[in-house]
Amino acid sequence: MKRYYKLTAVVVLLAMGACSEEFLNRSPQGQLTDDQVSNPKGVEWMLIGAYGLMNGNRDGTWGAYAAAPSQWLFGEVAADNAHKGSELADQAVMFDIERHNAISVNEHLSTMWNNYYEGITRCNATLRQLRAVQESGDGERFSDQRAAEIEAEARMLRGHYYFFLWRVFRNIPYIDETISTADAATVPNNMDVLPMIEADFQFAVQNLSEAKPLGEAGRVDQIAAKSYLGKLYLYQKKYAEALVLFKEVIAARPDLESLPFLDNFDVNTENGPESIFAAQHAINPDGGGDNANVGDMLGGLYGSAPANCCGFFNPSIDLVNSFRVTPSGLPMLDGAYRTNPYKSDYGLSGSAKANYEVDRTLAVDPRLDYTVGRRGVPYHDWGIMPGDGWLRDPAFGGPFVGYKHMIDQADFPGNTQSGGVNYVTSLNVNIIRLADVYLMAAECAAETGDLAYALARVNNVRNRAAKIPLKAVGGTNVAAYDVKPYPAFTSREHALEAIRFERRLELALEGHRFFDLVRWGIAKQVLESYSAFEGSIIGAYSGLDFSDKNNYFPIPQDQIDRSSGALTQNEGY
Repeated sequence: MKRYYKLTAVVVLLAMGACSEEFLNRSPQGQLTDDQVSNPKGVEWMLIGAYGLMNGNRDGTWGAYAAAPSQWLFGEVAADNAHKGSELADQAVMFDIERHNAISVNEHLSTMWNNYYEGITRCNATLRQLRAVQESGDGERFSDQRAAEIEAEARMLRGHYYFFLWRVFRNIPYIDETISTADAATVPNNMDVLPMIEADFQFAVQNLSEAKPLGEAGRVDQIAAKSYLGKLYLYQKKYAEALVLFKEVIAARPDLESLPFLDNFDVNTENGPESIFAAQHAINPDGGGDNANVGDMLGGLYGSAPANCCGFFNPSIDLVNSFRVTPSGLPMLDGAYRTNPYKSDYGLSGSAKANYEVDRTLAVDPRLDYTVGRRGVPYHDWGIMPGDGWLRDPAFGGPFVGYKHMIDQADFPGNTQSGGVNYVTSLNVNIIRLADVYLMAAECAAETGDLAYALARVNNVRNRAAKIPLKAVGGTNVAAYDVKPYPAFTSREHALEAIRFERRLELALEGHRFFDLVRWGIAKQVLESYSAFEGSIIGAYSGLDFSDKNNYFPIPQDQIDRSSGALTQNEGY
């Protein structure tokens, strides 16, 4: 479904349950009367508006970067997978997030907070209006089945918006459709919101089927609800409960090894069987991009690149080297990938820089070159990645660019914003995909002692990776590609180490990494070690000091100020 357009006017008119005065006092762009929405058609419009915030955008094309469904800023830049990129002075407050020095007036914290609470507001408005229509003594009503389905869709979306906020801020106010406008502004952030998120996901599981509501591919279904509920259980360390749900999801979908890895990042094959829960993106009929993948737009490349904008979101040298493999085709779990690291042409000058050729003997997992763009390697159908010619400031951001969020040049017509804005695309963003479920299931199995099941699921992911088309120039592969299955997991600890590493490889630059490190309880260890390594090559990244408070970010100060004391700042900020 590619028709989730913004319904700001509907939501502003009916926004009961916003979390701050900013929502309560916004000037509407237009108004619809109660009569216009107090009917089934109006409720359906409102539900589409609730879906609309999945792309993280409420105010137009520019500025929604921190609320991107890919969570590239909080999930990847704040971890060890990527740098802010661009130049240091451009969006310098993003560098504060990368360095875990963010303070409560950081604009990107407010963007994340405001945009996702807008999504919650739209869900609550939909639920209230649904109830009003169903309880009305006159007029048209929904069938009981469709009414339950709409409630499930809205609650599933609300749970998603709350979960994204919880991961970033942890201590957040919970506002549902029963809370009045006056009371919403004074709800404190001193309670655990996970039980309410769980209840929303459980309702969705119970009231959705495996068929998409109204037959529209972009809507949530029972498979998405089970996956998300399982993910929530995983975060709560309820491994046995999560594993039951993950196994049901896996059984309901085709074998992962039969599904091409590249289909996940192709506008022509999105919403396929691997897509579980995805933000739907579309170019508007007039060529506008406010319903497109605007959150990732800063990751447009630079200079002579066919889609050039801002040069943000550069993969780290550490991430690239993590794709190196042993002679057995396995990851270097012992950290040996940092020995004599591959740096592309970084640090070279003069003739050495000009005459650089890609090292075809480098033994790497083939997923590397469909995750990262590097000099001397074909990049989509754009040609050979030339290095600095597509980079904003390689001395600061490093020599690599992201790959998964860009589309083929052949697909630009109709899938990019008009006016040559080729870095704003209609490419969906997978929030949960089947490989993620396989690896979450493997983790739950390892935690509960079933190493055989864990091994099988990890190897499904790796066997699929072995089928990726290998990149070549002049008929010769540009790397010594290799990826093999694990022969065995020798212990629970070995299994978990392998699963965690596999999540990094398979899901790199898709917004999971920082949140994984935090839930595993290893963020300080991993990020300080990463800082020492990365900083030894690019000095800007050395000296990271990570403490417990950095497991989440400060509550935006403007929200605290508007709450008249209801909201309290996270400890340590």
